[in-house]
Amino acid sequence: AMLDQDSGLPLTIARIVQRLKGSSLHSHLERQARVSLHKPEIKLESLKEDIKDFLKTSGWEKKLQNAVYSELNMFPSPCHPAAPPEHMKEPLAYMRKAQGSWEKRILKSLNSMCTELSIPLAQKRPVSEQKELLNKWNEMGTDEPDLSLFRPVYAPKDFLEVLMNLRNPNYENGEQPSFRNHLGLIQVPLKVKDIPELKEEFSELSLNIGQLGIDDSAQVPPEFFENEHVRVGQKVLAEQDSAAAQQYVRQGSPTALRADLWALILNISNQPEDILYYEQLKSNVIQHNLLVDSLIYKDVKLTASNDDYYFVFEDYLYQVLLCFSRDTSVLEHFTYSSATPPKSYIRGKLGMEEYAVFYPPNGVIPFHGFSMYVAPLCFLYHEPSKLYQIFREMYVRFFFRLHSISSHPSGIVSLCLLFETLLQTHLPQLFYHLREIGAQPLRISFKWMVRAFSGYLATDQLLLLWDRILGYNSLEILAVLAAAVFAFRAVNLMEVTSLAAAEAVLADLSTLKVMPLLQIFLFATVT
Repeated sequence: AMLDQDSGLPLTIARIVQRLKGSSLHSHLERQARVSLHKPEIKLESLKEDIKDFLKTSGWEKKLQNAVYSELNMFPSPCHPAAPPEHMKEPLAYMRKAQGSWEKRILKSLNSMCTELSIPLAQKRPVSEQKELLNKWNEMGTDEPDLSLFRPVYAPKDFLEVLMNLRNPNYENGEQPSFRNHLGLIQVPLKVKDIPELKEEFSELSLNIGQLGIDDSAQVPPEFFENEHVRVGQKVLAEQDSAAAQQYVRQGSPTALRADLWALILNISNQPEDILYYEQLKSNVIQHNLLVDSLIYKDVKLTASNDDYYFVFEDYLYQVLLCFSRDTSVLEHFTYSSATPPKSYIRGKLGMEEYAVFYPPNGVIPFHGFSMYVAPLCFLYHEPSKLYQIFREMYVRFFFRLHSISSHPSGIVSLCLLFETLLQTHLPQLFYHLREIGAQPLRISFKWMVRAFSGYLATDQLLLLWDRILGYNSLEILAVLAAAVFAFRAVNLMEVTSLAAAEAVLADLSTLKVMPLLQIFLFATVT
């Protein structure tokens, strides 16, 4: 399904070959092939076939397959060869433009903070400070710098205001026929799935299929399903096949296998060169002080440090997020993201391209709540470089879509529209009631979706939800869950008469069970 159009196939192959050429996997494969030449079973007359067989039996072919699969999962299917490169970023011009002006606003906010506090965007740390930071690298949380003057560059609600004002200029005052009756806050015409299409997409979640996270399935006693599921999971791990692992976690991942399954799906193996790369990022943090460091620090203090589940991971969060801000390999994802990394100019050289640098080096300015993308992963990975790589991969595959403006089905605009459409179609009374009292549902659910529900659900439930994000390689499930939460609390919500009261009904999601909610909403709703 990933490669529908025939014309796209050679392009896709060419791109993947190009991308793998520079990878460490390529050099490992070359080295292995060279080593194999000295083996007795390799004959000169059948050299090519023998080397292929050797790579197969020694497990290298599987590694190559996983790398190719990983590329296919990340990149959009190729555009028409003649299409300009910005089409790969975002095909709709008005979306690109909106994203551009939003970036200008963020940058302005960052720069004015610099000016107000008269601190530079970046500076080398004095040697004494470098030593001190190195010594307390594993307990940065004990530090209590005064951050009262720093403020988050933006919060989700500022971003929602921007999305509410998006319009397609081709349709004057909402004249598009099918769309005229959409009464939500999002006013752009994008195609989103209806319940029958969602049922088909998420067919593995249906009521007659075993699920982890469902306690009392009528079909199968849960412990019988769990034991069998664990056995299959161990087999999937032994096979080391990313595609099989991805299919497997659609039914949920057993707690004991989850860390390894996610790493396999994301194709993260934590090789010596990866650990070395992480150490390089760390030394970069030690040497230079960036303004974003204070933003990261403040965000962790405002979010994860106050969270009952995550406060214990405070030090991991600093390590991962500070290294992430220095990681220039993250810049690659901008080829398929609607966003563009912000530029900063060396003092006195404003506008001169040869003096421009990306700032921060990874091109990503953190916003209020950003650290909550990392926090849940700390339950699964305790080795910093592995935790780091998993987070970086989750970010460049999924999380970047939650804070950039695009028409992608997993982008936040589509998720908002999907959420509103599901509510308006399947719970019209509730939708109209909340709209009438000035409690537009999206005002409440937006923050859940932007954070992929991190910090809102109990952790075991969140991990079951993220299993499905990885399993379906899609964020659409976030919108479905948000709608399901409203459906679940509909009776109480029909009673409220203000936004504040509606927010109170939905203030605590920590007792919710994700899988039953999703199943009931998708498969027991009368359509």
